[in-house]
Amino acid sequence: MSIQALTSTCPASERPSSISSSAYDWLSRGLVVLVFTLLLFACVGGATQVVLEWGRQPVGPAFLHLAASISRGLFIALIVTTTLTRLRPIRKATGIEPRLSALMGTFLLLGLAVLPRADLPPIALAISSGLIIVGMGASFMVLSWLGKSFSIMPEARRLVTQGPYALVRHPLYLCEEIAVIGAFIQVLSPAAFLIVIIHALFQIRRMMNEEKVLKATFEDYESYAARTPRLIRLYRFS
Repeated sequence: MSIQALTSTCPASERPSSISSSAYDWLSRGLVVLVFTLLLFACVGGATQVVLEWGRQPVGPAFLHLAASISRGLFIALIVTTTLTRLRPIRKATGIEPRLSALMGTFLLLGLAVLPRADLPPIALAISSGLIIVGMGASFMVLSWLGKSFSIMPEARRLVTQGPYALVRHPLYLCEEIAVIGAFIQVLSPAAFLIVIIHALFQIRRMMNEEKVLKATFEDYESYAARTPRLIRLYRFS
């Protein structure tokens, strides 16, 4: 059926609302793409700087730093791609708090980037880079599985219960927090600790808000949530 046929079968009173919703959806996509494209350029710049200064530091730390920048850049690039191709939302959270929590949970960690680097031994820097590589690599795989259901705000598009989502309900947040620990080690300080704690609180609110929207949208979500832990799956060994 053509777009013209679809619009002709809709009551005239519903068309402005539909057009407004579509415009808002694409505006929000555009803003997300713009912000994460800028972050992607920053990652590329960081990786380029490591290459240009390759001979000024030991090969091991330089390689880990470069790998961490590349893994972070690949994850951000996938965010841009999935944002452009994602499905239209079926339902959205209402009110200011869910949106504020989503924004703070996503972008508050940028505060770590402006903090001075801690004077750490090589082993600590290696652990930090390793955690970022593992966290970003795992986040890339989870986001690839989530695909067109991805969003920053708490919105329902499609219920994903397979793959990593069969293990825990929020695998993407779990993987991202591994990378957050790695970034925290690099700027170890009371200010960094405060940022990470506040970020974690907002992430918890994001999970609760997302679950509320999904439960209201998909009748199968309650049974899925009952059999799937939120973040950590405990195994019993007999």
